[in-house]
Amino acid sequence: MQLRKKISYFKNVNYKLKYKMAKESVKARQRKREAMVAKYADKRAALKAAGNYAALDLLPKNASPVRLKNRCQLTGRPRGYMRYFGVSRLVFRDMALQGKIPGVRKASW
Repeated sequence: MQLRKKISYFKNVNYKLKYKMAKESVKARQRKREAMVAKYADKRAALKAAGNYAALDLLPKNASPVRLKNRCQLTGRPRGYMRYFGVSRLVFRDMALQGKIPGVRKASW
């Protein structure tokens, strides 16, 4: 099983946001889930391939990739998430207009 790889351009961006951000506890919970999914990914794949669903049931609930939620890397916003960039539409718009995203510019036709 291969996890989706996000563009890591936004990891080190220090960006002041004018939007309401998600609570730190919610973002921490999401990071914890991501770590647990990565930790148990090989074990889950092996158990699924073997068809051992009883042992699969004994793994922690948060080890399942289904429990992950796509969230903005900067604000933690769960809605309006743009998968290719890893940020919400609001942050994407602001950063695109400021020229902080390489190769993106406002369309006009």
